[in-house]
Amino acid sequence: MAGTGAGYDLSVTTFSPDGRVFQVEYAGKAVENSGTALAICCKDGVIFAAEKFLVSKMLVPGTIKRIMPVTRNAGMAAAGFLADSRQLVNRARSEAHQYSSTYGEEMPPEVLAERLGLFVHTYTLYGSVRPFGCAVLLGCVDKDTKVASLFAIEPSGMVFKYKGTAAGKGKQAAKTEIEKLFASMGDDLTCEKALVHVAKILHKVHDEKDKDFELECSWICPSSKYEFSAVPTEQLKAAEAEAKRMIEAEEQDD
Repeated sequence: MAGTGAGYDLSVTTFSPDGRVFQVEYAGKAVENSGTALAICCKDGVIFAAEKFLVSKMLVPGTIKRIMPVTRNAGMAAAGFLADSRQLVNRARSEAHQYSSTYGEEMPPEVLAERLGLFVHTYTLYGSVRPFGCAVLLGCVDKDTKVASLFAIEPSGMVFKYKGTAAGKGKQAAKTEIEKLFASMGDDLTCEKALVHVAKILHKVHDEKDKDFELECSWICPSSKYEFSAVPTEQLKAAEAEAKRMIEAEEQDD
């Protein structure tokens, strides 16, 4: 990437002649180089999953979280620089707490996503700071209506609302698999059913050149009493084993 911007990439405040801001694009590259994270809105909640590379054989299972709670009814999956994403999680928690203290009710998901997007965008406007090198997937479930919503916030500050999406190295392949999942199951997709499929997707898009990974998975659904919670270890292991069996069966059929 060195020299690509021909001097126009020295500051985030500088546009190139063809209207590009190279430092924001470089932040996007940081996201693309990380492990894949995905989230899906189901009819009864939202499920998050991420591949967490095992950088050392001595690494304690469960360390370096890539999926984090924001409120009791909201969570966030991150791709890119995890140190940057933790700052966004803290900002989201602060925004939600401030709104709740002021108005006496939970912050609407759309408002939280937009405020977080504005915060990220601010870091693309000043030469004294750099853009966030991460993209986050914000999932929420309304505690009264039980309606799930999912937002993707990019390093540029753009906010998109999705039924299901992914970020990271295997983004495109994962999104294709999510589209196939919705095409086959549609409105019948629940978090319990989706668990095996998200495990299958992450194992399928994992690049064999990369290190082995630990599957991290959380959800907000009836099984967690509509509160953010990590998927129970035994249930996740069973889903992962079934996902590997399904992938092997598909390979044999081919």
